[in-house]
Amino acid sequence: MKHDDGIDVQVRGAQLALIGSTLGASWLGMQVVHEFGHVLAAWADGGSVDRVLLHPLALSRTDVSGVRRPALVAWAGPLLGSAIPVAGWAVARGLRLVLAYLPRFFAGFCLVANGAYLGVGAFGGEGDAGDLLRLGFPSWPLVAFGLVAVAAGLRIWHGLGPRFGLGQARGRVDPRAVGWASALLTAVAAVELGVAALR
Repeated sequence: MKHDDGIDVQVRGAQLALIGSTLGASWLGMQVVHEFGHVLAAWADGGSVDRVLLHPLALSRTDVSGVRRPALVAWAGPLLGSAIPVAGWAVARGLRLVLAYLPRFFAGFCLVANGAYLGVGAFGGEGDAGDLLRLGFPSWPLVAFGLVAVAAGLRIWHGLGPRFGLGQARGRVDPRAVGWASALLTAVAAVELGVAALR
């Protein structure tokens, strides 16, 4: 059976599964590395981590206390939350992994998400941007980081469309990518739900 666009239903299903699971895993993974950045900075600054909220149905959050440089902790989430995925993609590319475009997409996603988070937050005063503004930071470094990070993320994404069945690929995707992305999304969501249930 085929859709009106002439693409087989099974082919289209695999494409949608890849896109959906990659977006879902990227969203959850982005929050994990973002909060990991806050946690590392808090520990490095001699503070303690009181709580890390990671849940598939909630926005992530890290509560810390006893830090000497709260601005460092606030910046660490977006900065490390962008740098760690880019480093992961660089390793995957260096190893010439067949599915290196999945960490490539994730790196771009983290740059776009963290950039938009700080850049837009500079105007609304929410989240880490709000914390930095209250600590006396001007808004322009936040907006500048946002613009650079979003532009870099979009640049990393450039040319990935066919890997996700878009354009000339006409819906065809690598079934191994579907399996890996789906398994990763399931695993991260299951761990977060399991941890939440133990609280």
